[in-house]
Amino acid sequence: MGDRRRWVVLAFGLLAQASTCLFLYGLPMLVPQLRAELGISLGAAGAIVGAPAVGLLLTLILWGAIADRYGERLVITAGLLLAAAFLLGASRLHSPTMLCVALAAAGASGASVNAASGRVVLGWFAAHERGLAMGLRQTAQPLGVAIAAVALPPVADRWSVATALGVPVVLCTVIGLLVLVFVVDPPRPAKGTVVAQGSPYRVPTLWRLHAASTLLVVPQFAISGFSMVYLVSVRHWDPIAAGRLLFVAQLLGAFGRIGAGAWSDRVASRLTPMRQLAVASAAVMLAFALGDRLNSATVLGVLIAGAVITVADNGLAFTAVAEFAGSSWAGRALGAQNTAQNVASALTPPLLGMLIQAHGYALGFAVAAVFPLLAIAMTPVLAERRQSVRPSESGALASRRD
Repeated sequence: MGDRRRWVVLAFGLLAQASTCLFLYGLPMLVPQLRAELGISLGAAGAIVGAPAVGLLLTLILWGAIADRYGERLVITAGLLLAAAFLLGASRLHSPTMLCVALAAAGASGASVNAASGRVVLGWFAAHERGLAMGLRQTAQPLGVAIAAVALPPVADRWSVATALGVPVVLCTVIGLLVLVFVVDPPRPAKGTVVAQGSPYRVPTLWRLHAASTLLVVPQFAISGFSMVYLVSVRHWDPIAAGRLLFVAQLLGAFGRIGAGAWSDRVASRLTPMRQLAVASAAVMLAFALGDRLNSATVLGVLIAGAVITVADNGLAFTAVAEFAGSSWAGRALGAQNTAQNVASALTPPLLGMLIQAHGYALGFAVAAVFPLLAIAMTPVLAERRQSVRPSESGALASRRD
């Protein structure tokens, strides 16, 4: 496959990921309308918008194993079409409990894209450009949330939350069919040409990497989960105007992920930039807490900075996981990575929502700052320097791309 075609494959993988991120991580944009339509508390609304992440974490490793064995294209297509079906069912429900169940099922289906699209990057791109490629792929989340910010609030405001859920239904269906037509699985080494690889989990590097990136999910979802409701309920913004601001913030976050990936390629390290971004995430959380306590207008700038900084590390962690795991374990390792992160993403909105409701935003975000501080110590930078990634495994597929 020529260079141009592999970038096309990456583009469709990005679109597939963005279409699932629209409902996996963009539903917090509907919190004001959800509370108004269903008459529920902030904690209950947090549980609903966190439900897709609960479903996601239940099936990530399974989807990763299927992708390891059978390839990426069919796995991504099947997951997108199943997610569309469950979202269509969710749009017809009015019970908060049943809505959580349907959204969790949609998340479980969309999990296929997370592991499989990461394998595409590992398979088609060599190590010296993999950080940039994974950074581009990881822009899917802020792009999906950006689309949610600009599209979901006005649709829900004019019609209903149920109608707003139709947006990801259409996108998942269309992109799923396009992936089936245009995405090509990366070539795999012929049987018997690669030495059998033992489990990469025999050493602590991957465990620490999973832990550090999971800790960094908390500030990310503190920003993405509560920016909309903060602007509307505390700063008294119109939901549509708030959505436009967050749309811009998420686009900036997408560029931040690309920049972080290119940075990691240039310094030949994924984890040194990741640790430095953890320092910046802690600073953003504390700045928001202080700004809210002082009722300062600077908190708006902090929200925008946080939307960029707190998501920039994600692609670095995914790239490092794929490289340390090697081609034969990449799907399962990325599934485990996503599972751990989505445990945190599912728990952060309801738990932080209850803390904020009881004690205010300042304390809630100050507590959120503890997690990136822990991630600084957990990130295995020294292990990365000592341990060379196995080129015969992590680069084997990329070397055969032409």
